[in-house]
Amino acid sequence: MTQNLTIHPKALALGNAVTADPPGIMAVHYNPAGLTKLEGRQFEVNLMGIYMDIDADFTAPKGYEIFGIDGLETDPLTGEQRDPIANSHSHTNNVALYVPGYGIQKLPKGPALAPSAGISVQSPGSKLTFANAFYMPMAAGYYREKEDPGRYQPKATALQRTTYLAPTVGYEINDEWSVGAGVQISHMGVAADQYMRAPNMLLGVAEVLQDAFNCETGDEPLAPWLALCGGNVGPWDDIGALSIDVQETVSPTYSLGVMWEPTDWFRWGASYTSEADMNMKGSFAIEYTEDWSGFWQSVNSSIIGAVGSAILSLPSGAPRESGNVSLNLTYPQHFQTGISVDVHPKLTLNADVGWTDFSEWDALNFQFDRNLEFLNAARILSPDNATPNSLRLPLGFKDQWTWGFGMEYHASSRLDLRAGLEIRDSVIPDDQRQVMAPFGDTKLYSVGLGYRWDRDTQIDMNLSYLHSVEEIPANSSCNVNCTGITNIIYNPYAGLDVKTSLRVVMAGLSFRTRF
Repeated sequence: MTQNLTIHPKALALGNAVTADPPGIMAVHYNPAGLTKLEGRQFEVNLMGIYMDIDADFTAPKGYEIFGIDGLETDPLTGEQRDPIANSHSHTNNVALYVPGYGIQKLPKGPALAPSAGISVQSPGSKLTFANAFYMPMAAGYYREKEDPGRYQPKATALQRTTYLAPTVGYEINDEWSVGAGVQISHMGVAADQYMRAPNMLLGVAEVLQDAFNCETGDEPLAPWLALCGGNVGPWDDIGALSIDVQETVSPTYSLGVMWEPTDWFRWGASYTSEADMNMKGSFAIEYTEDWSGFWQSVNSSIIGAVGSAILSLPSGAPRESGNVSLNLTYPQHFQTGISVDVHPKLTLNADVGWTDFSEWDALNFQFDRNLEFLNAARILSPDNATPNSLRLPLGFKDQWTWGFGMEYHASSRLDLRAGLEIRDSVIPDDQRQVMAPFGDTKLYSVGLGYRWDRDTQIDMNLSYLHSVEEIPANSSCNVNCTGITNIIYNPYAGLDVKTSLRVVMAGLSFRTRF
C-alpha cells in the first residue's frame, strides 16, 4: 500500500523496478547484493517532498433512513439536517508523521519532507562492501480539520515504519555473481484520533423512544420505572472521541539479495525481506459526549434500567475512559525479482515483479487493560468483534502483487533520463474498503534524471504521481457503510454511498559522493 514511496528518487523514477539495478547505498533496502557496485567510502543523503490530496464524498441514496427515521429531514430540536454528513464532501492535504515517543505529529500545511541517508565502505581490492542506512520503508499519515465530514475515519492517523539501523554486507563471488545480507532494526508506530458515531438501528430505536417520551420537555413520563431523557442520542449523534497510540521500539527483520550478470548487457536480481512479529503497546483514551453519558446515567437511575444494566453490563455513563492497550501485528514479508537489459548502448529497460504478504493483516486485534463501557454495549450486537476488553477491526487484506517498469536513456556520459510505471494491486477487498485507507488499485507514474556531477558525485531526481479512486455503494463494505444491526463495529457512514480519491505527488533529490 504505502511501501517504497519515500526512499530513493532513482527507484521511483524507474517504477521501483530496480532489483537488478539497485540505487546507490539504498541497495541496503532494494537488493543488498547491489552494494558490491559501490567503490571506496561513500555517503548518501536523500530528501523526498510529498504532497497529498485525500477527498471523500458521502451521498445519501434514495430512501436513506435508519429505523424509519429520514436522515435528510430537519431535526426539530436543532433545526438542521438529521444526518449532517449526508451529501457532504471531505478534503484534506495535511500530512502527519509518527514521532517515536510522541505519537502523531501534525505537519504544517503543504508538502512534507521525508529524509533518508546511508554510508558504505569497500576497501581497495576487497570483495566485501559494508553499509548502513536510515530510511522509512512504510509511511502514511494525515489529519483533517475538526468539522471535516471524514473525521469519523479518522480525524488524524499515522502508520509508519522507520528503519534506524540497517547493517548490511554485499559480497562479490565472481564477475557474474554477487550476494548480500542485512539486518534492519526498525521502529513501528500506529496511531489514530477519531470521533465516533454509530448509525445503527439500536440507536434509531432510542431516538424514536425519546421522541415518544417527548424528551425535549425535560420530563421523564415513566420515572422511576424507566428514564430515557438524560441526553439526546440517535443514529447520527456523536458518541465521543477515541485516541489510540501503539508502537514497537525494536522490530528486527533481515534481508537477502542476489545479482547475476552473465553479460555486459543483461542483469538479474532478487531480494527477500523477512516478516516481523510485533507486540505493539501504548495507550488509549475515550472522551464521551455529555449526551451519551447523560443518557446512560438516566437509564441506570431507573428501576428497569438498573436491572437491565446489571444483566447485560450496559454502560454506566462514565464521561471518560483511558488506560493501556496492545496490538499484535505482523510486518509483512516481501519478495521482489527483476531484470535490467541494455537493449541499446543508449537505452536500458528494467522490469520487476514484487509480492507482499499483506494477508497477514486479516484484522486489527486490540486488547485493552480494562473493561470498556462502549465495548460492553457493542459486544451484545457484535460478539465476534467485541468483548468487554477487546476490539477486533476486520481488514481482510490480501497479498499484494506489483509490477514495475523503467526506462533509462543515456543522453551523455554524465546525464541519464528516466521514466517509470508501477502497477499496484489493492490489498483491500471490495467488502472491506474504507475511508481511513483510500488505497485501491493504483498506478505510479514517474520521470527523473541522474547526473554525474564529477568522478565521485552522483545526483538523482524524480517527479512521481499516484492516483486512486474507489466507489463504495451503500451496504457494500462493513468497514464503512453497512446498516445491519450487528454492524455496529465500525460503520460510521452506514447507508451512505461513499467515493474516495487519493492523489500523491512526490519530488525527490539524492546526493551521493565518495569521501
